[in-house]
Amino acid sequence: RLYVRTLLNDGYEDWKGAHVTVLDKLTYAGNRDNLPERTRGLTFVQGDICDFELLLELLPGHDAVVHFAAESHVDRSLESAEEFVHTNVTGTQRLLDAVLATRVKRVVHVSTDEVYGSIDEGSWTEEWPLAPNSPYSASKAASDLLARSYWRTHGLDLSITRCS
Repeated sequence: RLYVRTLLNDGYEDWKGAHVTVLDKLTYAGNRDNLPERTRGLTFVQGDICDFELLLELLPGHDAVVHFAAESHVDRSLESAEEFVHTNVTGTQRLLDAVLATRVKRVVHVSTDEVYGSIDEGSWTEEWPLAPNSPYSASKAASDLLARSYWRTHGLDLSITRCS
């Protein structure tokens, strides 16, 4: 899922005045009923993160992107990796290109701790080497590295989170 937030110049108290646009393809895991029919400050768009023209249409005027869009479920990736690579890697590339084209100022790229592979005990640090164990986690690791490259080469204000 892609969440885009617009902050108004006059500030906002408790999110009053903020606007969130949700872009969701509503695949096997998506459910439109999870979002209220009508909520002030919320716009739902059914669409694909890989649709560059749609992204160029949606992003202008937004100040930040929180990028959750992903094919997930490790077991499904073992059956066929193609959709995982397409959505998780190509979708990230198209989103980041659209962010640059529309001058969105900030991106939070949401990833997974599965990019680190398996660990018997303890926890990982950000310096831990990437060692994905499935097509899903490999596609997320590739997506992370692509996002990092946009930070490095384009100076994009970007953070990567790797949640469990």
